[in-house]
Amino acid sequence: MTSSTVSGATAKQRSRRSRVLGRLAFLSPGLAYLIALMLIPLALIISYAFFRRGRFGGVVYELTGENFTRLLDPIYLDVVLDSLKLATAATLIALLVGYPTAYLIAQLPARWKTIALIAIVMPFWTNFLIRIYAWIVLLSGPGLVNTVLGKLGLGPFEFLYNQGTIVTGLVYSYLPLMVLPLYAAIEKLDPQLREASANLGARPARTFASVTLPLTLPGVVTGCMFVFVPSFGNFVIPELLGGGRSIMVGNLIRDQFLKARDWPFGSALTLALLAVLIVLLLLQAWSARRA
Repeated sequence: MTSSTVSGATAKQRSRRSRVLGRLAFLSPGLAYLIALMLIPLALIISYAFFRRGRFGGVVYELTGENFTRLLDPIYLDVVLDSLKLATAATLIALLVGYPTAYLIAQLPARWKTIALIAIVMPFWTNFLIRIYAWIVLLSGPGLVNTVLGKLGLGPFEFLYNQGTIVTGLVYSYLPLMVLPLYAAIEKLDPQLREASANLGARPARTFASVTLPLTLPGVVTGCMFVFVPSFGNFVIPELLGGGRSIMVGNLIRDQFLKARDWPFGSALTLALLAVLIVLLLLQAWSARRA
């Protein structure tokens, strides 16, 4: 082997090594973030779920499976069922409101599409808690809604601190997450398909059911996941708009960590919630591949 061949191989190795080091330099901040704020906390939660609660709180490092058997207690199952009910109701309402909204936006001229999309995401420019407290101001006894209804000879009504208000808050908070994937799916539709359906004598309702809805189903599934997943684990909206009267899974997990100081059972609840959400995400990915 000649010296030129050896030097060429060495240069290639150095070039390959420099590329690898360059990639690691760019990846290291993100990897450090994931390891410090996601993987390490997740590992702690997984480990705590198999230990016992101390007499005065904290963790006793004795292996047990009791935390997972407690998940089957009817009290906690009722909380999970209530969470499923509220999250499902919020998702369905968001779908019923978001689909026509996304469809209308997709029919607008290009200039107005941009303005409409900005209006959809504009609530995200404001802090989440401020928006929820704004709903409390609007719906309270002396709030704007009851004031207007009182001038019309109606009310006052008790809008706050019930499950209907929780669903309203969830829909308001996550509706943009439904509209955006639906808009993306509708925007990609070929208009000639709907024109062909109309030319063949199909009514608008039949065209929607046979052409538009099946082709936008991936956007429907994605939007439903984007709304259902954060709604199912939300604890701020039930606490503020529900007044703590309706407990969801997120409230239960928070209370186990901060009030009951039962970190092992709180960790088991977290893992159960995580497992449910992972199954839902896998189903969403499967349906997207089929579509």
